[in-house]
Formats: sequence, C-alpha cells, structure tokens
Amino acid sequence: MAKLSVLMSIYIKEKPEYVEECFQSLLRQTVLADEWVVVEDGPLTNEMYDLLDRYQKDNPGLIKRIPLKENKGLGMALRIGVPECKNELIARMDTDDICREDRFERQLLEFEKNPSLDICGSHITEFDGTVSNIISNRIVPLSHDAIVKYQKTRSAFNHMTVMYKKEAVMKAGNYEHCPLMEDDMLWSKMILFGAVCSNIDDYLVYVRTGEAMINRRGGLAYFKKYRSGKKQIMNTGFINRLDYYKAIIPQFIVSLIPTKLRSFIYRKVLR
Repeated sequence: MAKLSVLMSIYIKEKPEYVEECFQSLLRQTVLADEWVVVEDGPLTNEMYDLLDRYQKDNPGLIKRIPLKENKGLGMALRIGVPECKNELIARMDTDDICREDRFERQLLEFEKNPSLDICGSHITEFDGTVSNIISNRIVPLSHDAIVKYQKTRSAFNHMTVMYKKEAVMKAGNYEHCPLMEDDMLWSKMILFGAVCSNIDDYLVYVRTGEAMINRRGGLAYFKKYRSGKKQIMNTGFINRLDYYKAIIPQFIVSLIPTKLRSFIYRKVLR
C-alpha cells in the first residue's frame, strides 16, 4: 500500500487526555502511517508539550512538529501543514477524535481501486465522554455526483475522516482563512478544479461531541461567521445566490432557537 501522512493541528485549549486517545488510535491502525505532521497552532501548555515530547521520543522519526509563534486558526494552520507532508496521500485527523482501527486500510484500498480518486471520507459516529456513549451519527453522500450536489448547501465530507491527494489540494489553492468553513471552502475549490470525490459507506471515525459543541453553534455571532464563510464560497463561483440563501436561512433559524431545540435538530434532523 501507498505511504501515508497524517495531518493534525493542535492548540492551547485542547485536552491532553483527548490527544492521547487520538494518538493511541493512530498507533492501533491495521495499516500505519509513516508520518504524523502536527502543526502547533500557537503556544501550548507544558502538559501538552510533555505529551508531544513523549510520543516523539517513543516513536522515532514518526512525528514532524511545526510550531507556530501565534495562533492562526485551523485553516491557516492546515495551509502551512499540507506542504510539509512528505507523502502524496494525506489523512486529516482532529486531535480530540478517535479512528477506527481499519480506517486507513479501508481508505487506502479505495485509492488503489480508483487511481483517479482525489478525496475520500466516511460517515462518523458522534459520542460524548466515551465511545460507548453514542449520541448520533452523521451520514454523508457516497458518489461523486451526489457529493457535488450536497456540497452546494451542506458539507459533503466529515473533515476529520478525509484522506486526500496532496497534489489535488495544492492545485485547488490549499486551505485558506474562512472561519467555520475552512473545509467547505477547500472541498468547493477542489470540485471546481476537477477533483474526483467519494465517501465510504461506513463509520470510520468516532467524533467527540456534546452540549459545548451545540452551544458554540448558536447565537448571532456564530451565524454572522457562517454567513461570511458561505459568501466566500459563493464568490468562488461554486454556488449561486439561490444556493447561498438555501444554506443561510435554515442556519439563521437554527442559530437563534433555544439550545435544547438546537441540540435536538443537530442530533435527530441534521444527521
């Protein structure tokens, strides 16, 4: 199988115990990556530095750390990280989530079966606390055409599940600053530049969620960031004004309703 880089970004507010669970899931893969690129998005806590130092010492040559002097946000941190990956195939991972043991093997097989494939993701299982406490699942479209259609209004990929070709990401202009929508912006640009897309009909990543995540997705300030991100995507030409309003009007309603109702909608309606 092809060699593989894992791309992660880490910042000061992340919990070391969650990062440890993430790293352990990467080490349990049936097909191991030969490189982890960890972008340190601004200064971290001493506890986090100790954890990274320990994993670097215990796994010589595996972890490539990219320290940034100040926090730049996810999009810009990943923009710096992509060119630092030495392999053509890159797996994205969020450092508070957990990979299923066969994730990389399943995705690498998809790239072997279809050499023209540029990006491949999967569904996710969302949990709170421990992976035994399942909250919901997020299902995404599978075929290229279904993905392109779905991406017009909602994200057709779960960001923490994707594996993509470095060349296709760079051809589309790489990640850029687009708060809340760094991933949607990239998928839209990749599609515009001819990327071949696919999702696996399985749940390959356990994603940490909970009330804090639901709370962050509420309020007028969140909606304004969402609207701004959608406008940036519209300016690329990937969506038209009708697509834009189809996306932002429901989001406006969901952002301003009470938290309990928003939680129900995210877990039961939007999944």
